[in-house]
Amino acid sequence: VQLQASGGGLVQAGGSLRLSCAVSGRTRYAMGWFRQAPGQEREIVAGISWGGGSTYYADSVRGRFTISRDNAKNTVYLQMDDLKPEDTAIYYCAAATTLGTMIKHQNDYWGRGTLVTVSS
Repeated sequence: VQLQASGGGLVQAGGSLRLSCAVSGRTRYAMGWFRQAPGQEREIVAGISWGGGSTYYADSVRGRFTISRDNAKNTVYLQMDDLKPEDTAIYYCAAATTLGTMIKHQNDYWGRGTLVTVSS
């Protein structure tokens, strides 16, 4: 399984970005996004079950970020709205057996990160 994240960039506070994660190989996984800011531990941002019926959001992004997936395209998205400087981080796409194991950071696969920078 390979995960390829894209869509990061520089945006002003209040702006929006959409991250994409293309999945190749076996795709029947829960998928999610994590982020790591300089000097901080990696944290979960959002996750979605394989069928898309269940989602999880960190408190810090709930109401601003939306995770979705298109299994026909083997792609997972993270729509980020109302971005704040504290959202600045490297964002990683991950795959896990279930959404529950993803929330516990028990991921099976990781993609390379994509940098999101939010200026004030």
